[in-house]
Amino acid sequence: MKFLLLAALYVALTAYAVTDVLNKGRESYAGLHRSAWIAIIILAPYIGALIWIGLQWRGGGRGAPPPQRAPDDDPDYLRWLRQQERRKGNRD
Repeated sequence: MKFLLLAALYVALTAYAVTDVLNKGRESYAGLHRSAWIAIIILAPYIGALIWIGLQWRGGGRGAPPPQRAPDDDPDYLRWLRQQERRKGNRD
């Protein structure tokens, strides 16, 4: 029974940590590539997953989020808007 509980805990921790790594929007985190984190989590039972979860709680490896811009301040949006206006002008 004890072994079954430890195995279930390992599977749950590993599944959570691996899916969390895959859901991060960046290729690297805290100086390691995403695939390296997955290898650490899988190959180092309990320790790898706990390190990953600890980094998440501490906020390690996380840079400041990009500032939110209003649509009229976003150069990509303004470029798209000008293209749309030109296309509409060409049709008329």
